[in-house]
Amino acid sequence: MDNQKNVMVFIESRNSKVAEVSLELLSAASRLAQELGSSVEAVALGHNLEEELKALGHYGCQRVYYTDDERLSHFTSVPYAKTITRIIKQYKPGVVLFGATTMGRDVAPRVASALKCGLTADCTDLQIGEHKIKEITYENTLLQIRPAFGGNIVATIVSPESVPSMATVREGVMKMNLPDPDKTVEIIQEPCVIDEDDFLTEILDIVREEKQVNLKAAQIIVSAGMGASDPETIGLAKELAKVLGGELGCSRPVVDSGILDKEHQVGQTGITVRPNLYIACGISGQIQHRAGMSEAKRIIAINKDPQAPIFALAHYGIVGDVKDVLGKMIKAYKTKA
Repeated sequence: MDNQKNVMVFIESRNSKVAEVSLELLSAASRLAQELGSSVEAVALGHNLEEELKALGHYGCQRVYYTDDERLSHFTSVPYAKTITRIIKQYKPGVVLFGATTMGRDVAPRVASALKCGLTADCTDLQIGEHKIKEITYENTLLQIRPAFGGNIVATIVSPESVPSMATVREGVMKMNLPDPDKTVEIIQEPCVIDEDDFLTEILDIVREEKQVNLKAAQIIVSAGMGASDPETIGLAKELAKVLGGELGCSRPVVDSGILDKEHQVGQTGITVRPNLYIACGISGQIQHRAGMSEAKRIIAINKDPQAPIFALAHYGIVGDVKDVLGKMIKAYKTKA
């Protein structure tokens, strides 16, 4: 098989656990590899991760190149970038994917620079297609899709002459496959050839802070738009989320206005969510927001404008004053409970 068609994923590990974004990328890589007629590979760095890495096969990974060294237990830019670069040079995949996380955004540009290849950041979709430049047609090319101009348009980036094609992908945008316990992965041990001089910093202490908001894991989200952005209505949306056992989300204008923090933002430039129930309060339903919540199992839209685009997506629509409707929903739920 031609290795240059293979799709490779950088596996992030946090607290000796494989990060969820890496499993999302393996699921996306499986789809891409199927179209290319190739394999899914991974590169992992860390210490004592063998048991964790066995689960990668359940998500479609066929082999993982693993460098085990105690010095790599915690992420350090230069050693990670040099090791990943060496493995890519050795095995020559056609596509390499990183999560658009703090770690991925740090290491991916360093690897791209060392390999002298292109890198598309913050992709929200990946496809395999054809691209034509003048008289030359490039087949089986990676189409890297991402928001541009502040999220106002969606751009498709193509780098057919870049080998490999590299991209960072936002968390949550790739739907994770259901794990198949019958699938296994081959773990290939790779030596650590990093010098002590490459460790430019020393980690003395690690302080971890739990997220206050976890929209990705929430099964119920009550989301506020500018039509529900006054303090009283925001308070009602937050209360409804609390009584339903959910989380408070919002649209981008609410964050841009400084009303809520970025961690609450749902949409193309925020977090992609797939809850069982999504209640959109005073959200008009522009395409940038819909891209982040359209796969919710049930969508309830509340808006005083009956022509709001969000109603075309919603399973249930309520035309009315958001503040009044939220108050009645809270009362009805508390009475029933």
